[in-house]
Amino acid sequence: MDIHRCRFVPYPPSAINAVAFSYPTVTKSQKGAPVRLAIGRANGDIEIWNPLNGLWHQETILHGGKDRSIDGLVWVNEPDQVLQDGTKLVGKSRLFSIGYTSTITEWDLEKGRPRKQASGMHGDIWCLAAQPLVAPAKHGDKSTNGVVQSGKKLVAGTMDGSLVLYSIDDDDLRFDRILVRSSSKKTKMVSIAFQNRNIVVVGCSDSAIRVYDMRNGNVLRKMTLGSDLSGGAKEIIVWSVKCLNGRDIVSGDSTGQVCIWDGKTYTQAQRLQTHNQDVLSLATSADGSTIVSGGMDRRTVLYRKTSGAIARWSRVWHRRYHSHDVKTMASFEGNGMSVIVSGGPDASPIVLPLREAGMENHRTLSHLPQDPPLQSAPKSRLIVSWWEREVHIWRLRRPLRDLVDIPDGESNIEKNRKLLARILIKGEANITSASISHDGSLLVVSTTSDIKAFYLKPRSEARKDELKISKVEVHEVVSKQGATRLQISPDGKWLCAVQESNRVVILPILRDSAADSKPVLHPKATRLQRIERKLQKHVTLGGLGQYDRTITHIAFSPDSKMLAVADLAGYIDTWVLGAVRPRLQNGVNGTHDDASSSDSEDEEEEDETQDLRWTRNPKGSLIPKLQAAPTVLSFSNHIPTSNSAPTSDDEAADDYTLLTITARPQVLLINPSIGSLTPWSRRNPITRFPVEFRNIRDLVKGALWSGERIWLYGNTFLFMLDLSQDLAEPAQPYGLSNGELTKQGTKRKRGPDTGAGSKMVIGAAGPTKIIHQVRGELTEEIPLDGPVSDPMDEDEISQPAEESESEDSDDENLGELALLRGVQGKSTSESQSDERLAFWHTYKYRPILGIVPLDDEEDISTNGVAGTISQKKSQETIEVALVERPLWDVDMPDRYFGDGEWEK
Repeated sequence: MDIHRCRFVPYPPSAINAVAFSYPTVTKSQKGAPVRLAIGRANGDIEIWNPLNGLWHQETILHGGKDRSIDGLVWVNEPDQVLQDGTKLVGKSRLFSIGYTSTITEWDLEKGRPRKQASGMHGDIWCLAAQPLVAPAKHGDKSTNGVVQSGKKLVAGTMDGSLVLYSIDDDDLRFDRILVRSSSKKTKMVSIAFQNRNIVVVGCSDSAIRVYDMRNGNVLRKMTLGSDLSGGAKEIIVWSVKCLNGRDIVSGDSTGQVCIWDGKTYTQAQRLQTHNQDVLSLATSADGSTIVSGGMDRRTVLYRKTSGAIARWSRVWHRRYHSHDVKTMASFEGNGMSVIVSGGPDASPIVLPLREAGMENHRTLSHLPQDPPLQSAPKSRLIVSWWEREVHIWRLRRPLRDLVDIPDGESNIEKNRKLLARILIKGEANITSASISHDGSLLVVSTTSDIKAFYLKPRSEARKDELKISKVEVHEVVSKQGATRLQISPDGKWLCAVQESNRVVILPILRDSAADSKPVLHPKATRLQRIERKLQKHVTLGGLGQYDRTITHIAFSPDSKMLAVADLAGYIDTWVLGAVRPRLQNGVNGTHDDASSSDSEDEEEEDETQDLRWTRNPKGSLIPKLQAAPTVLSFSNHIPTSNSAPTSDDEAADDYTLLTITARPQVLLINPSIGSLTPWSRRNPITRFPVEFRNIRDLVKGALWSGERIWLYGNTFLFMLDLSQDLAEPAQPYGLSNGELTKQGTKRKRGPDTGAGSKMVIGAAGPTKIIHQVRGELTEEIPLDGPVSDPMDEDEISQPAEESESEDSDDENLGELALLRGVQGKSTSESQSDERLAFWHTYKYRPILGIVPLDDEEDISTNGVAGTISQKKSQETIEVALVERPLWDVDMPDRYFGDGEWEK
């Protein structure tokens, strides 16, 4: 593989302003509750993560828009119901957000866009909380003053000192009334928490915490914090308040103090000075036994109660996990997990263990999206990247082989790249997806409300590095619905779009016979009907509804004659392109469109597409359902040569190969025309994959094919698998146990954890080397326990000195993997040293935004010598652009520096 290591492609990370779990705690009776983590960013995007027992899969992104920000997130879960047949219907989960405006937004997770908005005559909303639900009382459904106990309200605190109620009853969102108006305009409601259903605690900007009665708006108590420290501001800002299991109150303020307040008398019980700067965020455990605070000094501090007659809170430890302010945090306990997720301007969510704090490591999640915002046009060597409302088009002029082994190579590499164009998409919505044709002539960009297309053409033969960009008309009926996913077929004749997150439509791309003619999008889109799955009603009517049917991946076959899509539920739908036939097989498997789009067949302007039609794959229903949401969906470069439909009885069936990788993880190769797994996939389950692959915690983001080789990459790794040979046998001779084998083959041993990092090892933080310095002599480093080099920076672990250091050499040493194979008794490995590697990996590239191919392979003919030559060429090498976006290369806002700290 020839790799262009690119750090010039921009992708500015956005600060994390809010995090919220749909269920802060899950009991045994709520085992089926759909737990999701919402992360709100400063650019208006909301990321939806699935914890997956510690795997942490970023499922979707709800895109925002211009000058919008997510500064607060609240989940509301309706009470569970028991149906007549005894089935439990999980209550619906609804997501609300604020953005320092006077508007509250409810988000439609099924369609991936805002659902409702409401505002009132009040100032900007600075904090938001949902009124807890209470089961009806035994003696009636109403309290003494007639307030219905099951009513649902959102309570918002504003910058003008008001408490505002919004009603969310009957699946609605509307302004109700202003509950409290402050007597002073200088008072701002900064933070809010509920002690119980009727009592709300509000942290203010005037050195006070106020306790209100929700039933009548009366102030029950005003708790003052006094004045700030000497030299500070006159008034203290209470940035965060929490309630400990409905009892005591915890506050964090601008003096760096965490205060504990008695929940009955509303008096201060304890004050802890643990931060050097403002305490910005707080989180508590479900049983109220643990408090975690985060501050502007980048510290994350853990507190627990001391045992004894007089229980007091004390600081256990503090760490600096973040490189900037710890602005927000949320806790989750249940399903074997006990974690806290925190975030701030450094853009990376950090998962901390809560119950096992101090016993397990933390984990930093990627600040880059799971779906890479990156595509390429291999024939034109173009790279397209996008973020928010901006698109950048780059070109790498010369292949890598022309840049190496020449004088002054560094300057040539600098001159090899050029930014050809910047496109700013009109409108307020952020870009959801983009796609460019393989020849680089057509670029299509989508938002939640529009689809735009552009024709890219070099200005002249002598000025190829200058693009002339012209707009391609998209019919209003198609464009006004927007799209969440886009993909142009490899032959450039079809555009597939996913609208409203689960509707698949396809448009023909019409071109004249002239080579440089401007493409035209067909004015009518054809909807492709998905297979109707038998989903249980109690699943679709409750929880997150039809959110699991959200389509996250689109893939075309290399000859553009098969289309596949996959959704979060693990279902794969496929369609094939063929001639229009008067009758369909059994009238079932051929259906492809509905009444709203059936008239799209009537008119075709091109001879190439007028007799072609997308029909559902007859064997599509046989494709197995995935065990988890897919992270990769990709067709191999192989094109079937036989026109007849393959059968499952044929061991070496000539069919497309569809790769899918799930978040569990699970790597499957599917023959879609047969509807079954390939023989290689049946022989090589995930349990036979190398331990290096199975032990990686980051999910696979993408795949590239090079003949029989497949390259898989994630945020911190790059793996190669050779599908022409099976993986190593799982047998363990010589009496070695699983534990001993794993210990020799991996750099860490995975064990049961609570959802953050792996368990800490005794002595792991101890000294690893001694530095011996003598004046006038060279410094000597003496390792205490063997080699201490970081394996994450090397292609292979413990590589012998006499081996070649070439990255892509087939006969290089595999480090621990070679040791593993040696333990397994492969005595013939010496005689087979010239064979191709079945597996290779490296961790030297990180964090990876995406990898895209640059060299376009020659068309593989259906038969003859040309196909063989092209296949051999594709097996030898593949040229790619690997885009890294390290955080240290990104400009961050000014941060706090403590005593003795300095910028490195």
